[in-house]
Amino acid sequence: MPEQPHETSQKERRRYPRTKVSIPIEFKPEGAAVASRAETADLSLFGCYVEMSFTLPVGSKLDLVLWVEDARLPTKALVVTHHPQFGNGIEFLDLSQEDRTRLEHFLKTCQAQSEEKPEAKTSG
Repeated sequence: MPEQPHETSQKERRRYPRTKVSIPIEFKPEGAAVASRAETADLSLFGCYVEMSFTLPVGSKLDLVLWVEDARLPTKALVVTHHPQFGNGIEFLDLSQEDRTRLEHFLKTCQAQSEEKPEAKTSG
Protein backbone atom coordinates (compact mmCIF):
# COMPACT_ATOMS: atom_id res chain seq x y z
CA MET A 1 0.00 0.00 0.00
CA PRO A 2 1.51 3.38 -0.95
CA GLU A 3 2.27 5.93 1.73
CA GLN A 4 -0.34 8.62 2.22
CA PRO A 5 0.96 12.11 1.34
CA HIS A 6 0.03 13.54 4.73
CA GLU A 7 2.01 10.99 6.72
CA THR A 8 5.31 12.17 8.11
CA SER A 9 8.24 9.84 8.02
CA GLN A 10 11.91 10.03 8.95
CA LYS A 11 12.97 8.18 5.80
CA GLU A 12 13.53 9.98 2.53
CA ARG A 13 10.50 9.52 0.25
CA ARG A 14 11.73 11.45 -2.75
CA ARG A 15 12.83 9.55 -5.83
CA TYR A 16 15.32 12.25 -6.80
CA PRO A 17 17.15 14.85 -4.72
CA ARG A 18 15.87 18.40 -4.77
CA THR A 19 18.04 21.26 -5.92
CA LYS A 20 17.77 24.70 -4.33
CA VAL A 21 16.69 26.75 -7.31
CA SER A 22 14.08 29.42 -7.86
CA ILE A 23 12.10 29.26 -11.09
CA PRO A 24 8.72 30.81 -11.87
CA ILE A 25 5.64 28.63 -11.79
CA GLU A 26 1.96 29.16 -12.46
CA PHE A 27 -0.60 26.96 -10.79
CA LYS A 28 -4.37 26.74 -10.86
CA PRO A 29 -6.18 24.59 -8.33
CA GLU A 30 -8.95 22.40 -9.74
CA GLY A 31 -12.12 24.50 -9.96
CA ALA A 32 -10.33 27.85 -9.65
CA ALA A 33 -11.03 30.55 -12.20
CA VAL A 34 -7.53 32.04 -12.35
CA ALA A 35 -3.96 30.86 -11.98
CA SER A 36 -1.58 32.06 -9.27
CA ARG A 37 2.12 32.72 -9.70
CA ALA A 38 4.96 31.80 -7.39
CA GLU A 39 8.56 30.59 -7.46
CA THR A 40 10.05 27.29 -6.40
CA ALA A 41 12.26 27.09 -3.32
CA ASP A 42 13.64 23.77 -4.54
CA LEU A 43 13.04 21.50 -7.48
CA SER A 44 13.48 17.88 -8.61
CA LEU A 45 12.43 15.79 -11.60
CA PHE A 46 9.23 14.78 -9.86
CA GLY A 47 8.29 17.73 -7.66
CA CYS A 48 9.04 21.03 -6.04
CA TYR A 49 8.54 23.01 -2.88
CA VAL A 50 6.87 26.41 -3.09
CA GLU A 51 7.05 28.88 -0.23
CA MET A 52 3.85 30.91 0.03
CA SER A 53 1.71 32.33 2.81
CA PHE A 54 -1.60 31.17 1.33
CA THR A 55 -1.07 27.43 1.24
CA LEU A 56 -3.18 24.68 -0.29
CA PRO A 57 -4.46 21.56 1.48
CA VAL A 58 -2.87 18.16 0.87
CA GLY A 59 -4.64 16.40 -1.99
CA SER A 60 -5.33 19.57 -3.97
CA LYS A 61 -5.10 18.90 -7.71
CA LEU A 62 -3.36 21.53 -9.81
CA ASP A 63 -2.73 22.54 -13.38
CA LEU A 64 0.87 23.68 -13.10
CA VAL A 65 3.37 25.27 -15.48
CA LEU A 66 7.10 25.37 -14.80
CA TRP A 67 9.09 28.03 -16.63
CA VAL A 68 12.55 26.61 -17.32
CA GLU A 69 14.96 28.66 -19.42
CA ASP A 70 12.06 30.38 -21.26
CA ALA A 71 10.40 27.01 -21.94
CA ARG A 72 6.87 26.33 -20.76
CA LEU A 73 6.60 22.89 -19.09
CA PRO A 74 2.93 22.10 -18.29
CA THR A 75 1.89 19.25 -15.98
CA LYS A 76 -0.88 18.09 -13.71
CA ALA A 77 0.27 18.18 -10.09
CA LEU A 78 -0.77 17.20 -6.59
CA VAL A 79 -0.14 18.94 -3.27
CA VAL A 80 1.59 16.34 -1.07
CA THR A 81 2.76 18.40 1.92
CA HIS A 82 1.22 21.35 3.69
CA HIS A 83 3.01 23.72 6.04
CA PRO A 84 0.47 26.42 7.03
CA GLN A 85 1.54 29.96 6.15
CA PHE A 86 4.88 28.66 4.87
CA GLY A 87 4.52 26.47 1.79
CA ASN A 88 3.55 23.32 -0.09
CA GLY A 89 5.33 20.30 -1.48
CA ILE A 90 4.02 19.53 -4.95
CA GLU A 91 4.37 16.33 -6.97
CA PHE A 92 4.36 16.43 -10.78
CA LEU A 93 1.99 13.82 -12.20
CA ASP A 94 2.25 13.82 -15.98
CA LEU A 95 5.23 15.83 -17.18
CA SER A 96 5.98 14.71 -20.75
CA GLN A 97 9.21 12.80 -21.41
CA GLU A 98 10.50 15.68 -23.53
CA ASP A 99 9.82 18.19 -20.73
CA ARG A 100 11.27 15.83 -18.09
CA THR A 101 14.47 15.58 -20.19
CA ARG A 102 14.62 19.39 -20.43
CA LEU A 103 14.09 19.68 -16.65
CA GLU A 104 16.76 17.03 -15.97
CA HIS A 105 19.30 18.95 -18.09
CA PHE A 106 18.41 22.19 -16.29
CA LEU A 107 18.83 20.56 -12.85
CA LYS A 108 22.20 19.05 -13.79
CA THR A 109 23.36 22.49 -14.95
CA CYS A 110 22.20 24.06 -11.66
CA GLN A 111 23.94 21.37 -9.60
CA ALA A 112 27.19 21.80 -11.54
CA GLN A 113 27.07 25.58 -11.07
CA SER A 114 26.47 25.27 -7.32
CA GLU A 115 29.47 22.93 -7.02
CA GLU A 116 31.67 25.50 -8.81
CA LYS A 117 30.76 28.43 -6.55
CA PRO A 118 33.62 29.31 -4.18
CA GLU A 119 31.22 30.08 -1.30
CA ALA A 120 29.93 26.51 -1.52
CA LYS A 121 33.40 25.16 -0.72
CA THR A 122 34.88 25.16 2.74
CA SER A 123 37.92 27.31 3.29
CA GLY A 124 40.66 26.33 5.53
